[in-house]
Amino acid sequence: MSFASPWLLLLLLVVPASALGYVWLERRRDARAAAWARPALLPNMATRPPAAHRFVPVALLLAGLTLLLVGFARPRTTETVKQHDATMILVLDVSGSMAAKDSRPTRIAAARALATRFVDLLPHGYRMSVVVFSDHAAVVAPPTQDLNRVRAVIAAARTGPQGTALSEAVWHAVDAAKAVPKDQNGKHPPAAIVVFSDGGQTEGRITVAQAAAKAKAAHVPVSAVALGTPSGIVRQALQGGYQEQIQVPVEPALLQQLTRATGGRFFDGAQAVDVRGAYRALGSRVGHHRKTLEVTSAAAGAGLAFMVVGAALSGLWFRRLA
Repeated sequence: MSFASPWLLLLLLVVPASALGYVWLERRRDARAAAWARPALLPNMATRPPAAHRFVPVALLLAGLTLLLVGFARPRTTETVKQHDATMILVLDVSGSMAAKDSRPTRIAAARALATRFVDLLPHGYRMSVVVFSDHAAVVAPPTQDLNRVRAVIAAARTGPQGTALSEAVWHAVDAAKAVPKDQNGKHPPAAIVVFSDGGQTEGRITVAQAAAKAKAAHVPVSAVALGTPSGIVRQALQGGYQEQIQVPVEPALLQQLTRATGGRFFDGAQAVDVRGAYRALGSRVGHHRKTLEVTSAAAGAGLAFMVVGAALSGLWFRRLA
């Protein structure tokens, strides 16, 4: 324990001085009583209270005074507390194939619903980021604790071009995790990535192996949710009022490769997702730090409690404060 104002501990000299003053007053009371009657007659005139009744209230008052004076010096204690500092990065596939309706109501709608659940269950103090990708990737919400902003960008996610730049999206997600300021130990807070996609890759110069290696080097596990079925299709309007049906089967192989290489988890479909489990895994990597807490209020509160009890007992037993 330390003190913010240690020199105020000199006030504790008041405690022994008060104890000596009490002893002196007690002796004065005995001397005054002896002046009015012989000592041998005093037991017949008044019953001497038990020793506990005489000294317990005073001891409580002095203990309370001690704690109050210690509180003036602003005592502080240092304890180890768990950090509430981690980053969850959601990666949403908005390529054209995500418009398929084999995941109800659509793949992209299922992805938005799952992503929103991750937002709703985000532990207090954690950050969240959102990356969207189709034929290119973009960080639409840098790591933030503003969950309303995160919900807004998720709700605004709509399908676009047919291309899929999966590895580029993971690459940018790792960059977002590394953009969070380092802690007092010079390390980035723990982070995790969850990809919502129907798999596959048709765009980008970054390979899945390269993206996985970058995530692994940064100690950022990548989990993935494969949305869709092998029979998924999307319809594309053509000139003349015709429609073209394009087969877009789910392709989980690259998603599984990412999760295996980085230590993440693979979820086959929305129903398999364990949001709380994902956060437990992230929380297990959150570290601890030393925190200094001022306990002035605790010392002062305890001191007042002791003094109130002491004064109450003295009033009950002797009809006086001490």
